[in-house]
Amino acid sequence: MYEHHTRRRIEFSDTDMAGIVHFARFFIFMETAEHEFLAALGTSVSIEEDGQKIGWPRVAATCDYLAPARFGDVLDLRVQVLRKGRTSLTFAHEITRGGTPIARGQITSVCCRFGPEGAKSIAIPPGLAEKIEEAPS
Repeated sequence: MYEHHTRRRIEFSDTDMAGIVHFARFFIFMETAEHEFLAALGTSVSIEEDGQKIGWPRVAATCDYLAPARFGDVLDLRVQVLRKGRTSLTFAHEITRGGTPIARGQITSVCCRFGPEGAKSIAIPPGLAEKIEEAPS
């Protein structure tokens, strides 16, 4: 799997005083799409494996804003695996409304084991890695 689609209705709490979606909310939308992608693969952003906690901290995030979105709009969110490394995933995000581009971004996350010493990057677990492909270019 390399792609996942979802939708989100803009709530009042997503908007700013100008009545448009606050720029920071787009990062939440992208993160939610990633979580749904992982859920579709039968996993989560936070799992326990062999008694150890594994998660996906972000190491890079960008977003380009192309058009405003407002309260009540229904946005289509598409997330694709742009790059699959040994320890990391880079996701490309496209957010549209009725075919109109609203925003696009990228988020890179690193697979890490969390222990007493903190976060340590690890190879993506083989059972998960075999389910994830890079999107065709």
